[in-house]
Amino acid sequence: MEAANLSVATAGVALALGPETCSSSPSGILSSTPGGAVLQGWEPPFSVFTVLVVTLLVLLIAATFLWNLLILVTILRVRAFHRVPHNLVASTAVSDVLVAALVMPLSLVSELSAGRRWLLGRSLCHVWISFDVLCCTASIWNVAAIALDRYWTITRHLQYTLRTRRRASALMIALTWGLSALIALAPLLFGWGEVYDARLQRCQVSQEPSYAVFSTCGAFYLPLGVVLFVYWKIYKAAKFRFGRRRRAVLPLQATTQVKGAPDEAEMVFTAHCRATVAFQASGDSWREQKEKRAAMMVGILIGVFVLCWIPFFLMELISPLCACSLPPIWKSIFLWLGYSNSFFNPLIYTAFNKNYKNAFKSLFNKQR
Repeated sequence: MEAANLSVATAGVALALGPETCSSSPSGILSSTPGGAVLQGWEPPFSVFTVLVVTLLVLLIAATFLWNLLILVTILRVRAFHRVPHNLVASTAVSDVLVAALVMPLSLVSELSAGRRWLLGRSLCHVWISFDVLCCTASIWNVAAIALDRYWTITRHLQYTLRTRRRASALMIALTWGLSALIALAPLLFGWGEVYDARLQRCQVSQEPSYAVFSTCGAFYLPLGVVLFVYWKIYKAAKFRFGRRRRAVLPLQATTQVKGAPDEAEMVFTAHCRATVAFQASGDSWREQKEKRAAMMVGILIGVFVLCWIPFFLMELISPLCACSLPPIWKSIFLWLGYSNSFFNPLIYTAFNKNYKNAFKSLFNKQR
């Protein structure tokens, strides 16, 4: 009886709202038919889980933008950072700031639309996809450039002078943005597939199989090969150098036992020699710690980069070739996992570089 009264009351409210109001309710869950009947089963337009996910994504966008902007402001204001490798870090921060400012917000708008449709028109679709591919590709290649700079610093520290380092970093930055622009604009310049489907209201990267191979290889698989090879070489070089230093220190300790002088003099010589060895070991350990920290930073940077992007680029390569498609929810998860790499990059730089931490402290103290 109570259920019947509740149904009648609901119908009365729906009829009082009128047919136009009912038909415009979200997803058509509560709407009127031509005969005036009411379809029941009203649900809120957004579930609690959806609101939570959207909140987390908004926080991710804001944190990515602010953190990378802080890196840029610090590099611009601190004169000590106006050199290599901080220009490579600045290039990465620029690409990540653009991802947070231009790419991620429009992607979130697309996620919130019904059926993930693109409702902002063809022109804005082309602009969004172009910036998406440009900035994400530049961010990935900047990681490869940082790894290459670290590799040459460790393995060729005598030949890799400051002047050479400046030229190499400038060339890597120019190649990074030039290649990224070529990959991003190829569909527009050469008619390589279509990114906007007016009938389905869909905006996505061109699904032309040949472009899929070109873009994924140029934007991810090629830099992935570079960074994996570079880190393997860094690991081998660091292991060789540390082992050679230990072998160079050990014979000094053995020489303390070959003297045939009196006991008293031998004790003095032994103490002096051990102090010398301890000093050399401490000097080497400081250098070793610095190189180990740099190698660890590059390793974590590469590891996070691979974990964030490899699911998305596997999907982007396989889907056009096999004419198959993943469920939309997995596409969104892989896409936003890739975007999150722009958030992790500045965290990794600052975690392994005390100069950035000190610069942040001085910057905030000056503001006060």
